Amino acid sequence: MAANSQFAVAIHVLTILAKAGDERVKSDYVAGSVNTNPVVIRRLLSNLQEAGLVVSHVGATGGTTLAKQAKDIRLSEVYKALPCGEVFALHAKEANQDCPIGRNMAAFLCGLQKEIDKSIEEKLRQYTLRDVIEHIEEA
Repeated sequence: MAANSQFAVAIHVLTILAKAGDERVKSDYVAGSVNTNPVVIRRLLSNLQEAGLVVSHVGATGGTTLAKQAKDIRLSEVYKALPCGEVFALHAKEANQDCPIGRNMAAFLCGLQKEIDKSIEEKLRQYTLRDVIEHIEEA
């Protein structure tokens, strides 16, 4: 089962932008570092811009910069800005409502999903983009 990599790619992209400072970074450059297509990066940047994390400029002198300092960007903000999906999905078909297990399983799993989402957000809120940069620079 494949996991969604958008969060990991977004952190990679934001780290590049943070290291560039006020210099506008083109999506082609970022795509080369991430080893993906520039279109993928532009879609991701669109989500990050909607969340107020980056500012993108079009044209020959275009490119992207951070909208705020790395120390002010919480990883939970990045996670919420992306359509990362759920940790697990419910079965596509409704379970047998005549079965006591089938009748109650979806409600239990939905509650569990909400708890997991809350835990992920709480953990990611503890870290900033600056923490990522400091860890990379130590390596």
